Amino acid sequence: MRKYIVAGNWKMNTTVPEGVELAKAVVEKAKSLPANVELVVAPPFTHLAPVAEALKGSKVALSAQNCADHEKGAYTGEVAVNMLTSIGCQYTILGHSERRQYYGETDEKLVVKTQLALAAGLKVILCVGENLEEREANKHFEVVTEQTKAVLYNFTALDMKNIVIAYEPVWAIGTGKTATAAQAQEIHACIRNVIEAKFGAQVAQDMTILYGGSCKPSNAKELFAEKDIDGGLIGGAALKADDFIGIATSF
Repeated sequence: MRKYIVAGNWKMNTTVPEGVELAKAVVEKAKSLPANVELVVAPPFTHLAPVAEALKGSKVALSAQNCADHEKGAYTGEVAVNMLTSIGCQYTILGHSERRQYYGETDEKLVVKTQLALAAGLKVILCVGENLEEREANKHFEVVTEQTKAVLYNFTALDMKNIVIAYEPVWAIGTGKTATAAQAQEIHACIRNVIEAKFGAQVAQDMTILYGGSCKPSNAKELFAEKDIDGGLIGGAALKADDFIGIATSF
């Protein structure tokens, strides 16, 4: 049985005190969630230690939004995986479209980051997805297939147990547009087929695949009803505890 996950990517939002209050509100509201739904919050780096304290004893997991592609050293401004695990992070998001677009992250670099994260005991939420130009050119299946293969085909079936995929239609992030449930489902099914081709049917069926494009309480139920959509990587709606929990109760 696949795990359902709703992960909140706070991006570059909230001050540290605001983030702690948001985390506390999420913890309180999460008490009524069913056991098979895992909540994850991903605050900015500056917030991780105090948010970790706010999450202690709860069933809400802590994620970073990124990690460095080196273990340690003279890399000013970077944050290493062992720094993340030392303050209680259980996950890191890798390959978010904003990292790819604004900071030039390549699939090759994501392989290294994923290797480091898994070796440190972190679970990885790996993001894949097409932009508007690729969608309009009908290349979305090709793009998502290649992104998935380029990173995950470097790993083993055992590694897959600690990797979650998040499909982001880049054209739907922050635009208010949302892929229809059918559009999201066909890409999620494509990703599962790509995993099956390399790792077998059981690994593919066990893989949690999240939808990451303007998911809100108003559309989550329809999206999550699709057989290959196992939750969401939530942006804006994760900044309000009621909306975030509203999405998590949509299964």
